Amino acid sequence: METADKENPVISKVEEKDASSVVAVAGHPLHAMMVHFPIALVFSTLGADIMYWWGADAFWLRVGLWTTGIAFFSAIAAGLAGSAELFLVPGIRARVASWAHAIAGMSLIAVCGANWGGRFFLQIEVLPHGLLLTALACVLTGLAGWHGGKLIFDHGIGLMVSPKD
Repeated sequence: METADKENPVISKVEEKDASSVVAVAGHPLHAMMVHFPIALVFSTLGADIMYWWGADAFWLRVGLWTTGIAFFSAIAAGLAGSAELFLVPGIRARVASWAHAIAGMSLIAVCGANWGGRFFLQIEVLPHGLLLTALACVLTGLAGWHGGKLIFDHGIGLMVSPKD
């Protein structure tokens, strides 16, 4: 086939744009360093909610409140670093996976905020509402992570490649 040998002009234009990180410490992107905390804490909240459901010990209510609160505030910090990268770097902004990752991330921040706020101000019960919000946060974490992984592994965003390679 003749068309199989030709390069896609749209993809070529996107790949020409610079995608190096501008929000970095010693070349390491801050967003990539920060996202581990909200990811771990969202799943820790799920564990705390399940343990509360299983044993009804008030200790797990406090654990869930703390983990969802720290997940929310650390997600805001990671989201700010990621948003700065998205808006400041043309090569990141030009990729569809970047926008899908951003939308999933902002949705995750909103759900984490609702979960923490509802628990903190005693507006929701952990069972069932807190547990459902936590489960939704876990799904959104997976979705955001999938698109973030595509940016790293498929598009090479945030990678430091040695001149030897």
